[in-house]
Order: sequence, then structure tokens, then C-alpha cells
Amino acid sequence: MTELLFPLGGRRAWAVWAVAVFTYLVTVLHRGSMSVAGLQAAERFEISASALASFTVVQLTVYAAMQVPVGILLDRYGSKRLLIAASGLLFVAQAAFSLVDSYPAALAARAVLGVGDALVFISVLRVVMSWFPALRQPVMSQVTGMLGGLGAIVSTVPMAAAFHAFGWTPTFAAASVLSLVAGLAVLLLLKDSPYDVSPHRAKQPLSLVRRNLRRAWKEPGTRLGLWTHFTTSFSGGTFGLLWGFPFLVQGQGVAPTTAAAMLILPVLAGFCYGPLVGRYAAKFPFYRSWIVLAVIGGSVLMWTVVLAWPGRAPMPVLLLLIVVQAAGGPGSMLGLDYARTFNPTTRFGAANGMVNTGGFIAMLICIGMVGILLDASSGGAPQTLGDFKTALAFQYVLWTIGTVQILRYRRRARATLARYNPEIYEALRANQIVPLKADTGEFAKQS
Repeated sequence: MTELLFPLGGRRAWAVWAVAVFTYLVTVLHRGSMSVAGLQAAERFEISASALASFTVVQLTVYAAMQVPVGILLDRYGSKRLLIAASGLLFVAQAAFSLVDSYPAALAARAVLGVGDALVFISVLRVVMSWFPALRQPVMSQVTGMLGGLGAIVSTVPMAAAFHAFGWTPTFAAASVLSLVAGLAVLLLLKDSPYDVSPHRAKQPLSLVRRNLRRAWKEPGTRLGLWTHFTTSFSGGTFGLLWGFPFLVQGQGVAPTTAAAMLILPVLAGFCYGPLVGRYAAKFPFYRSWIVLAVIGGSVLMWTVVLAWPGRAPMPVLLLLIVVQAAGGPGSMLGLDYARTFNPTTRFGAANGMVNTGGFIAMLICIGMVGILLDASSGGAPQTLGDFKTALAFQYVLWTIGTVQILRYRRRARATLARYNPEIYEALRANQIVPLKADTGEFAKQS
């Protein structure tokens, strides 16, 4: 029988969580480091808009492809080992990116960065799940995402200033060192669990791994989480990771320094949205989908205003677009909350890995298609505002697909839970979160 060595939510919990959050913050900095470097990268490597988009597309493709394997590794090895490995990979990738001057080598560096990035977020969420009481986990998850977003602030104005003052190589090389600091902090201070259990997981037979993956995927609540993550986060990610800066500077005529400062707004807005969404999810878990649909509707509305505006949109409208769109980050965290609600803890890593692929698959599709449509619309000439509007209208395709799937799997998830776990379904309807101990759906009778 395991013994609790440290109280859940106590001082040691906060210390462990702080180390994990710092690692995530550094990772977000690396992930978003192209947000203000796109124009310099196009000049450095002499590439087109679609080739520029491929940096982020390759990074996100690797990230998405790694999520399920990372979930399996997390269930077996725990957060500490994965975060140490991630810190090493991120250091190597960003240091290499600072030195290379050929397009293929730069792509390879971004691919390695995608592998390191993939190891971090769900490992940090496992820290939250392990060290804090269940009722505090929705809020703590939101705060984790919110504080990690500080890395996006560092990747905008400070990095833009560093590019101007020191150039490409010193800026990216200095950023890479932060991962070494994070890795050392994890090695010395982070502990996987507050219980007296070894961080080494028992080796699972391949048949059990396959069964857990199959059951996590067949669970409608997992798919509800995936499509929630898919639909809420891709628009803000597309804007923040690559195309927001060129759209503001080349399309809307905003000064580069002003555009870089505007990219901080989503993080600041997240400080307001995150705690509100977390408290709502904890208090009204049965009605989480309503806030998801509201987040999607807000983004659709504001992009419609900006894209339909004759000529350049006024600055207040652009600022409102960025602030409203920022709700997508906290909204996407509800997808991971669905994974936690509808899956037993033994499948947490696998289910979260599946859900976390959703938004990044949508982002890489959107980022890649915007680049292709920009090249097609401009015909090789410098992009105009009209070219950006044509390309960014592709977002409506993904919003439509995702919203239909959310409504579909919301109905299925509720029906499945009501049929196979009626007591948990009734508790959820009464806005009480009860951990799922057994499988739902077609696997309930086999468990």
C-alpha cells in the first residue's frame, strides 16, 4: 500500500509544479520563436511564403505525430524523465537552428524541436494530476497553460529586440541555453509523485499498450476532447506562431515593433480567460461544451468582421480580434479536461496524447494552407492585404468541420456515459466530478 509522503497541494506540490511550469514556459518560447522571425528567415534562407510556412508545419507535424507515443512513454516512465529528455532535445535543436544557413538543415532542426516540444505539455499536466486534489485540477491546468504562455511574450518583443540588436545566431543560441537551465532544475527538484512509489513504471506488454490505445480512442469523450482542442486553438495558433506578424505588417500596414507588441495581447488576455474557464469547468462540468462553442463563435465573428472590412481594419478592431481570439487557448484546455473526465487514470497519458494532437493537426493544416494560398494569390509578387484575406478565409473550413464533430461527439459521450456509468452521469449532471474507475462504452462489460 502506497503512503502519501507530501500533502496534495502543499508546499512541495507548489515547488514541483513551479519547476514544471518553468520548463513549459521555455518550451513555449522555443515553439513561438518563429513568430517575429518569419521575415528574417525568408531573407536568410531565400524562401517563399509556403516554404516559410513549412518550418512551422514540420515542427507541428512532428509534435502531433509524437503525441500518442509520448502518452505511452509518460504512462511508463513518468514526467521527470520525459522533461529531462525534452530539455536536451530543445537545446540541441535551437542551438543548431541558430547556426545553420541552409534550408534543409533548418527544417531538420525544427523537426527535432518538435520532438522535444511534444514531450513537455502532457508531462506537465501529469504533474498537476499527481500533486493537486481533483477539484483544483481544472483551475491548476488553466493556470499552467496561462503561465506557460509567458514564453510567448518572451518570443515576441524581447526576441524581436534581440534580433535587431544582436542578430540571428546570438539570439537563438541564447534562447537554447534556457533549456539547459530548465533540464537541470527538473533533475534536481522535480519528483513524479507525492507517494512513496518508484518513478519507474512496470513494463507493459505490447498487447496491453494496444488495448489501452484502442479503448482510449473508442471512448467518445476522448474524441470530444480531440475535436474541442482541434477547433478552439488552431486560429490563435496560426496567428501567433507564424502568420499574425506578416498579416499585421505587410497586410494591415502596422509597424513591426507595434505588431510584435500586439502579439503579447493573447497572453495577457489569457490571464483573464484562464481562471474563469477553469472555475467554470470545475463548477459546471456538464456544461463545458457551451463555453467551447462560445469561444469558437467569438473567433468566427471577429475574423468575419476583419476579413469583410473594406481595406485595412482600424487598430481597435485588430486589437479586439486578437483579444477575442485569445480565448481559444483556455478553451482548448477543456479538451484535455474531457480526456480526464471520460478515461480512467491508467489511460491518462494515452488519452491526453490523442486529444493534444487535435489542435496541432489543425494548426499545421491551417498554417500550410495559408502559405500555399498566399503564394497562389500573389503569384510570386509581394503579398497584399487582399492576398492575406483570401488565404486566411481557409479558417472557416476547419471551424465548420470541428463544430459539427463537437456536437456529434458531445451527444455520443453523454449517451455512452449514461448507459454504462449512470451514477457518474447523474453526478456529472449535478455538476460533480467523479473519477472514472472503469471503462465506458463497448468495453464496460469486458472490464
